[in-house]
Amino acid sequence: MNPYIEILRPGNAVMALIAVLLMAIIGHTYNWEIILGAITVFIATGSGNTINDYCDYEIDKINKPYRPIPSGKIELKTALYYSLILFIIAIIMGFIISIENGVMVIICTILMIVYAYDFKRRCLIGNITVSLLTSLTFVFGGLITGDVIVSMLIGLFAFLMTLSREIIKDVEDVEGDLREHAHTFPIVYGKRNAIIVAVILNILTCLLSPILYILNIFTISYLVIVLIADIIFIYSAVLALKDQSKENLHKISTYMKIGMFIAFISFAIGSII
Repeated sequence: MNPYIEILRPGNAVMALIAVLLMAIIGHTYNWEIILGAITVFIATGSGNTINDYCDYEIDKINKPYRPIPSGKIELKTALYYSLILFIIAIIMGFIISIENGVMVIICTILMIVYAYDFKRRCLIGNITVSLLTSLTFVFGGLITGDVIVSMLIGLFAFLMTLSREIIKDVEDVEGDLREHAHTFPIVYGKRNAIIVAVILNILTCLLSPILYILNIFTISYLVIVLIADIIFIYSAVLALKDQSKENLHKISTYMKIGMFIAFISFAIGSII
């Protein structure tokens, strides 16, 4: 893969793009603003991932040496300039859609930069920031479709799912974070306690998932599909409690990403069938 595409972490960026398209399906709104909004979120998320890799250069040399910067595929300064250019493009595109969307891109840009430079290494603040940014992608789409309240409810579930996964990832990265004197949740309170919090968040997400059906936001088909995601989250929780090795936690993180994707599918199917 081209390193300038790879550093955007297109998998994560596509997940953000899908959030906007989901709001289009849920709100039955299909126009040029939605397409532009999806591209904007993709670029903004990619630029956030790039600035994060720039700031995490030393940590990634230990935890993820295969990434474009530590592997030498992209120079450090080049990554910084690349990220800033993408941020500017995303902000301009946001304002083309609407003033509200443009302001939201600015807010998210600030959050991503501050996260990369500071919040990432602070106990829970970094995790909460990433989770908030994930939930705001739905709100960004809701501003376009006019379904702001619904987008905030869906964003809440995205927040809980992401927060659990982010804590799991922090436990996985403890070795490198310790060398950089980071103050992540598992470093401050211990791996076991971090895993327990992640498991509680997983279970809470599963218990709350029927609410979107009860409030008549989605049809019964949503419940059937989201049950699959719930099973994956519960299975991930059981695995995490049994084994906290780096290899197992990486596998769990992947499972949770799959679970989130299935949950997103349930939102779409539940709004049209």
